Formats: sequence, C-alpha cells, structure tokens
Amino acid sequence: MKAIAYLQHGLPIDDPAALIDVDLPMPEPGPRDLLVQVRAIAVNPVDTKVRASSAVAALRVLGWDAVGKVVRAGSAVTLFAPGDEVYFAGSITRSGSNAEYCLVDERIAARKPASLSDAEAAALPLTTITAWELLFDRLRVPEHGGAGQHLLIVGAGGGVGSILTQLARQLTGLTVIGTASRPETRDWVKSLGAHHVIDHTKPLREELERIGVPHVEHVASLTHTGQHYPQLIDVLAPQGQLAVIDDPATLDVMPMKRKSLSLHWEFMFARPMYETPDMIRQHELLTRVAQLIDAGTIRTTLGEHFGTINAANLRRAHALIESGRARGKVVLEGF
Repeated sequence: MKAIAYLQHGLPIDDPAALIDVDLPMPEPGPRDLLVQVRAIAVNPVDTKVRASSAVAALRVLGWDAVGKVVRAGSAVTLFAPGDEVYFAGSITRSGSNAEYCLVDERIAARKPASLSDAEAAALPLTTITAWELLFDRLRVPEHGGAGQHLLIVGAGGGVGSILTQLARQLTGLTVIGTASRPETRDWVKSLGAHHVIDHTKPLREELERIGVPHVEHVASLTHTGQHYPQLIDVLAPQGQLAVIDDPATLDVMPMKRKSLSLHWEFMFARPMYETPDMIRQHELLTRVAQLIDAGTIRTTLGEHFGTINAANLRRAHALIESGRARGKVVLEGF
C-alpha cells in the first residue's frame, strides 16, 4: 500500500527527505481493530512536533485524523461492519493515517457525519475530541450551563479553537471570547459564534476591559501559553480554571495559589494510549458531534484543501502548520 513516512526525525520541512513516499505491507487488524481504507486526512500540530522531535529510529507513518471505509473488522468488533464510513483521530502510539490503509480501535471511531464530504469530515476528529474533553471533562462546564460566566479561548482561529468556539457557543451558556490577531482570523472566529474577538498581541486585560469584561472564569490556552501565562493569571477570576493543550518549556504553578486557580491539561491521546476504562467516550462524543453536524448546529472547520495525499503535499501542509498562520484545518484527500 502507498504511505508517507519519514526515516530521520528533525529534518527541516523544506528537505525532501523530511517526508517521503513509500510502499508498505497491508496492516493486520487485532480483535478490536477496524482496517480502514483511508480517503481523506487532516494535518495537526502534533504531526509536525512528532516529526521534529521523535527519537524513533525506524520508518514512521504520521497522521491521525482520517475518514475512510471499513474493509475488515477484528474478531471482537461489535460497533461497525465492513462498508461503514468512519472518522477518527487514532492513537499516537500506532502507525498513522498517512497511508492507503490504517488500523483504529473501534472504541475511538464513529460513523462520519452523513452531510459532510470526506474532506470536510476529516477536519474534525482530533480537534473535536480535544475541544470536547477540554470543555466538558477538564473544565467540567455542564452542557447548557455556565450562564453568567466567560470562556477566553487563546488561539481561537486554529484547529482546536475553531471547534471549541462552536461547542461552547452552541452547547453552553458561557460568553465566548476568542483571540485572533489578523483580520481574516478575527472574521473566522466571529463567524463561528464567538460573542467577542480580542487581539492577543495586545495586553489581554486592556482588551477585555475594552469589551466590558473585568475578568474571566475559564481560559482555554491553545497556543503560546508560556508567552501569555502571566496575563492569563491576571485576568482569571479567583477560583478560575486554566486549561492548556500546548507544550510550554516550563510552567510555574505557584502564581496560581493566591487566587486558588486550578490547572487542567488536555491530551486527547491519553485515553487510547492507556486504554482507559472510559476509552469508548471518544466513540460516543464523535457520534454526538456527527449528529450535531448533520442537524446544522455546528459546522466543519476545514480551512484549506491541499489536494492529493502524497509526500510533496504533506510537506506543504506541515510547513503551513509550522508557520502558525493556518486558519481552521488543513486537509488532503485521495491517493
């Protein structure tokens, strides 16, 4: 089967060897696995981070977001059958979706939204799981709750921010405040339902005061947490909550003590990595999101379509992600 892989980590993305086209054997499903024929994929910051830093010495196939058709099901599979169209984000511990066929545990896959194309659906799984878990499992905002409270989303125009903005606006009573610094991303975040959009390149307290918000009860810091951290502590209300998904070089929690703030890490791969007892929650939440999509409550976060799935186009996609200028999700489709 065709696949895109790397043999040496840490190469700059403009090096043709950073990602290469290869031919690999067809994978064999385990008892709970689906063998999926991949039709579309999306690229995430985690793809670029693993490519840049992974110390794995052997060939590795990246990619986790995918849409495709089930062609074989493991002996213990009960949720799907061959022919089902599924979408999923996979597990970081397994070979990825940048291949014609890949394996995924049935407990972290769901039927794709019927109203979306393959490319539109591929934009959703990883960021949707991250946003859903951050909002409902980590910050523990109840569905239809949060009235009178505020959620500040730092980096609202990116992949996670694009779906988190919609989930918070449509499924909670929170006042949603997104940050964006460019006109096109400000317009994008507003179109996704943010009540307010502020500029994270300016002092956050001044930006919040400009819209009449003295403090916020919840912060989702999706990018550059280390850069914004002192300001986030400053604008959080006493007993507020900070949820983080990125990788700051260091994070001193002591400044949080005075306000009794709480810190929450969200890493959507934790459940599949450790095969937690509640691993099937990812199947359930992706199923729920598919229903919300098909009902028109939320929409795809596809930003750019980069064409066929091959090494050259994936290098272009990685370069855009690394530039920090992506809006929504970058998707590739077909081999």
